[in-house]
Amino acid sequence: MSNTLRGRNLLSMSDLTGAEILAILDQGAELKANRAKAQAAAPLAGKTLGMIFQKPSLRTRVSFEAGMTRLGGHAIYLSPVDFQLGKRESVEDVAIVLSRYVDVIMARVFGHDIVADLAKYATCPVINGLSDFEHPCQILADFLTIRERKGTLKGLNAVYVGDGNNVAHSLMYGAARVGMHMTIAAPAGFDPHAKVLSEAQQMGRETGATIRVSHDPAEAAKNADVLYTDVWASMGQEAEAEARRAKFQGFQLNTKLMGYAKQDVVLLHCLPAHYGEEIEYTASRTPNSAIFDQAENRMHAQNGLLVLIAGE
Repeated sequence: MSNTLRGRNLLSMSDLTGAEILAILDQGAELKANRAKAQAAAPLAGKTLGMIFQKPSLRTRVSFEAGMTRLGGHAIYLSPVDFQLGKRESVEDVAIVLSRYVDVIMARVFGHDIVADLAKYATCPVINGLSDFEHPCQILADFLTIRERKGTLKGLNAVYVGDGNNVAHSLMYGAARVGMHMTIAAPAGFDPHAKVLSEAQQMGRETGATIRVSHDPAEAAKNADVLYTDVWASMGQEAEAEARRAKFQGFQLNTKLMGYAKQDVVLLHCLPAHYGEEIEYTASRTPNSAIFDQAENRMHAQNGLLVLIAGE
C-alpha cells in the first residue's frame, strides 16, 4: 500500500481510513520490534517536532519526545508559560510561525477548536495530542496493544465503561473504521456526543462494526474481549469531581465486572488512574491488565504515525 499519510494532519480518528489505521499500527509494531535497526536508520533525522501544551502531561510529552530522539529527530516542548496560546499570541500567528521552524506540530489543548485552527493555518502537519473532544494518539496506542494481545481488531467486542468523553469519541470512530464492535457503558447524562455516535454507527455499517451506548455496565461487559475505562472527572472538570463520584458508582472496572467478560479479556486504562474510583487496583494488576503495555505503546504507535507523515 502506498503511503497516503505523508504531510497529513491527524485531528480525529475519523480522519483515518481503516487501512491507514492498520498501516500506522504496522509501522509502529515494526519500529518496536526492530528498535536497534530503527535507531540506526534514523528515519526522522533532521526533523523537529514542536509540542504545544496547555495541559500538563507525563505520557504525551515523554512518548513524543523520546520517540523523536529514538528515531533521530528532535522535539521542542512549549509549556503553557512559554506563551499563552490565543491570548498573548493568536493561534493563527503561532501556527504560521511554528511552521517556519518545525516539521510537525503536536498540540495537547483544552478546546478542539484550537487544534482545528492550528491545522487551518499551519503549513506543516498538525497532530491532536489531546483535545476536549478527541484523543486519537491514545487510541492508536490502544489498538496496537489490543492487537498484540488478540492478534486482530476486526470482530472483537470492546467495552468502554465510564464518561462518554474524548477517549470514548475516538474509540467509537476508530472501532468503526477497523470493524471492531464498541459499546460505551456510561451513566445516564454522560453519554458520548450524539453526532459522534451517529457518525460512528454509519462508519460501522460499512465495516460490520456495531457501535452502541448502554447504561448497564454488566450487560455491556457480557462476552467482552476488551474492557476499558478512564477517569470519571477529566482535567478541567475538578469542580465536578465530587458530584461525578456519586453518579458514576457502579461504573467501575473491577474483578466483578471482569466476571461477565471472556476469561482472556484485556483490561485497558489510558492513565493516570484513580484506584478505587474508575478502576479497582486488584483488577489493574491481574494478568489480563495491559495498562502499562498500553502506556509504552503510546511511543511506538506515535512513532509509526510520525514516520508515515514526516519521515523520509
